Amino acid sequence: MAFLSGPRQVGKTSLAQNQIAHLPRARYLNWDNVSDRVGALQNSLSLSRELLLDHIVAATKTCVIDELHKHAEWRDFLKSIYDSYPDLRLLITGSASLREFSRGGDSLRGRYFPYTLHPLSVAELTHDQPARNTLIHERPIELPDEQWDALLRFGGFPDPFLRAEESFANQWRETWHDQLLREEIRDLTRVQELSQIESLALCIRSQVGGLTNYSALARRIGSSVDTIRRWLEILKSLFYCFSVSPWHKNLSRALRKEPKFYLWDWSQVADTAARFENIVASALLKATQYWTEVGRGRFALHFLRDKEKREVDFLLVRDDQPWLLVEVKSSQRSDLNPHLKYFADRLKVDHAIQVAFDADYHNGDCVNLDRPMIVPARSFLSQLI
Repeated sequence: MAFLSGPRQVGKTSLAQNQIAHLPRARYLNWDNVSDRVGALQNSLSLSRELLLDHIVAATKTCVIDELHKHAEWRDFLKSIYDSYPDLRLLITGSASLREFSRGGDSLRGRYFPYTLHPLSVAELTHDQPARNTLIHERPIELPDEQWDALLRFGGFPDPFLRAEESFANQWRETWHDQLLREEIRDLTRVQELSQIESLALCIRSQVGGLTNYSALARRIGSSVDTIRRWLEILKSLFYCFSVSPWHKNLSRALRKEPKFYLWDWSQVADTAARFENIVASALLKATQYWTEVGRGRFALHFLRDKEKREVDFLLVRDDQPWLLVEVKSSQRSDLNPHLKYFADRLKVDHAIQVAFDADYHNGDCVNLDRPMIVPARSFLSQLI
């Protein structure tokens, strides 16, 4: 089985349907479709009857089941089907994290591969496919100005990006926000304090890229620290936000606890500098998750900050070893962050760069450099995933 998770309206259904469009004996089922829910998806026996899995000739070979995480016993349901019909290829999609959002039941470990669908990125818009023999593309490709501007302004979700209209984007965001913070939480959790979770989401949006103070959030929302932590995990599992934790291994006096939070839809971030940082965070998260999910190694995204307030925005870790340092600046006129060299020397990283969003495109490798340098954001982002 393959599990494909990602935010609402990021394109999971379109991708899944395109994948099976030309496959023989393939079916698409959706939990949100009433006839599918009360018919084929009632239980494993109903599904086997619907797909004719006990028929040697007419059996379905491939099946997509969309939004199955809303099934109260989806884990047991899938385990039964997988164990009974091992030849059936299943693609399970969901807008809640299928790896994290568990309602109990038998473990599915060893029975599936997880994949994550992210919003559009510079690299995805400029390259036909990921780099084959290397992790990153050796050379960038320039994204047209109108697409670059649309990505910065309207985000990477397909509908607002492709329409590139302010009024439509505003309507889309309001609908997306309401469906996520009210319908999804109401349907998938037992949480009753929807207004408080919505207030917490707005707090996270207003402090993107800042250190998270759980006690301050608890006082502001009017709840306990433990509840705030639990609600943040729910927001993460529903792909509203993601966290980046500090790296502290082999680094004296480094922060150990306070994470930073970023939004999956960076177009909601009002502050320009914070939005630029969020865009880079999203691109780096997409790269680390892709490389890990396709078996290129174990990758993770962190940031660096010590008690002397030396800080670098992002650190990519490869197989538990620091690998790439990335600092984000709005302007190329900003001095090179001296903390890049400081941490690069202590952690022995392979690469250290500072990306500038107003720098003109450069048609050359912006990663494999012999020292920390300032590089154009649109060039560096094109070399990722």
